[in-house]
Amino acid sequence: MTAETTKEPSGPKIFGVRTAANREDQVVDYLVSKLRRGVKVDFFSVIRPHGMRGYIFVEVGNKEDAESVLQGVPYARGILEREIPYKEIEHMLEQVKVEMNIHKSDIVEIISGPFKRENAKVVRINRTKEEIVVELLEAAVPIPITVKMDAVKVIRREGAEEEGEK
Repeated sequence: MTAETTKEPSGPKIFGVRTAANREDQVVDYLVSKLRRGVKVDFFSVIRPHGMRGYIFVEVGNKEDAESVLQGVPYARGILEREIPYKEIEHMLEQVKVEMNIHKSDIVEIISGPFKRENAKVVRINRTKEEIVVELLEAAVPIPITVKMDAVKVIRREGAEEEGEK
C-alpha cells in the first residue's frame, strides 16, 4: 500500500471542552485571541452553545491540535476523550448571520470582550473587515474602540431618538 491509500480522509472533528462554570465566554475569547496570534494548527471554529454551562465545543483537524491550543488557556479544564458527532450538537446551534444592519451614530451594547455590557455610539464602520469603531457613552473622555460587528447589538437607531433633538 502506498502512503496515499493508507490515509483516511480526515475532515474537521468536534471535541467538547470542559470549562469553569460561567466562564465559557472568557475561554472562547482567549482561544480566539490565541489563534489570531498565529498558532499554526488546524482549528476551524469555536462553538459556544447558549444555555449550556461548563462546556464549549471546538472544531479541529485532530485532538492533538485542540490540546495544544487549549494548553495554558485560563478556565479551560480539559478536553473530552471522544469526538462528538455533529448530529449530537446540531440542535444546540442556530444559524447566526453577522449583523450588517449597523449605521453610523447608532447606539449599541457591547456583548463580548472587555467592555461587555457597555453602551457605545458607532463612529465608523468598516464592512470589509466586519469591524466598527465605537465610543463608550459612560467614558469621561471619548476614546475610539474598534470591535467586531458580531460583538455588539443595536439598542437604538439614530432616527429613533426623540429626546434631545431640538
